[in-house]
Amino acid sequence: MKTKFMCLTLATALALPALSQAKPVTLTTELSAYSGDGAYVALYLTDASGQYKRTLWIAGKKPKYYKHLADWARGSSLNKAEYDGMTGASVSSGKTLKVTVEVADALIDAGYQIHIDTAVEKKRDNRSEVVVPLTTDGAGKPTAGKGYVKAFTYSF
Repeated sequence: MKTKFMCLTLATALALPALSQAKPVTLTTELSAYSGDGAYVALYLTDASGQYKRTLWIAGKKPKYYKHLADWARGSSLNKAEYDGMTGASVSSGKTLKVTVEVADALIDAGYQIHIDTAVEKKRDNRSEVVVPLTTDGAGKPTAGKGYVKAFTYSF
């Protein structure tokens, strides 16, 4: 009995790190040149059915404007715990936002998608401006946005 318990304990100890493995993913969002203020940008994950799962990064420090990042705002319910510690300055016209985040290995090639919402004061808001599958094959391939995003890429 003692041997079985020790084997089970050892097997569990070896399996748990594999379940929680994560890899750094670098997200690069290049904005087009436009006139106006800096853009607020939400980068987040949805599952295979399109349901919001997790905030990856928010560019823009004033939460009162987050409601303009409509799909992200709806999914996250604007819950501060969803973005606390994952924010930075807004992104100016023609500039690039580059952040590295940890993503669980189990989410890669599992139907998850990276979404980007953008908003600029006194200009158009763009819901799910970029939507790309989080796949090994998609890494490094640029995707153009429908609004302010000139190109988005991710890499492992």
